[in-house]
Amino acid sequence: MIKVDNLHRHFGAFRAVDGASLEIATGSITGLVGPNGAGKTTLFNVIAGALPPTSGTVTMDGEDITGLPPHELFHKGLLRTFQIAHEFHSMTCRENLMMVPGGQSGETLWNTWFGRKRIADEERALRAKADEVLDFLTISHLADHPAGAVSGGQKKLLELGRTMMVDAKIVFLDEVGAGVNRTLLNTIADTIVRLNKERDYTFCVIEHDMDFIGRICDPVIVMAEGKKLAEGTLDEIKANEHVIEAYLGTGLKNKDQVATV
Repeated sequence: MIKVDNLHRHFGAFRAVDGASLEIATGSITGLVGPNGAGKTTLFNVIAGALPPTSGTVTMDGEDITGLPPHELFHKGLLRTFQIAHEFHSMTCRENLMMVPGGQSGETLWNTWFGRKRIADEERALRAKADEVLDFLTISHLADHPAGAVSGGQKKLLELGRTMMVDAKIVFLDEVGAGVNRTLLNTIADTIVRLNKERDYTFCVIEHDMDFIGRICDPVIVMAEGKKLAEGTLDEIKANEHVIEAYLGTGLKNKDQVATV
């Protein structure tokens, strides 16, 4: 679904992404791991249109999407979440979901005067959709709670819920487990797998928790120094000496330690 070819993103003399080339297969849950500073989030930002590349190309289903802004990629079905959840904190969880779809009738002044029935019909449909999503995420009890008042893990579930309010094809998840307790992390993992199997979502996941990566991701791509270092199953990655050196700066004698990085 996504092909990245010789992608670069430089900040002055610093090469955050330095010739990265990789592919994300349709229907996969691909893990993206690597030591801090490897360029993972910058790569996400370039693919998702938040940053223009210095050079290189990104294609989606064979279409060149290099440098397209996030709102255009949104309409093509490419979405991303963030390490720190970006909720509208004073709005309820249901309202956070209802505002996601674009092109709503209530967004134009004309319709607020002459299209009130259409707006009311749309809002009823959006409310029903939002309630269905909250139920899928097992957080329907939070529907009327302010989104800013729920836990960090529940905010991450809510971000996944936003992707369900539109026809997402691929979702980039940036450290979905950061600051989330183990129980909710298991719920998030189950939700990702269900979306993949039941709704044909493709995912690419940045995460440092190798247990989480091992549970849901295949393949796993390792980045280091701005480029792809290795790709394979998690067991293959753990046994790869170059990966171990990238994480630990040492040789095979420390391979067991990679599981905890």
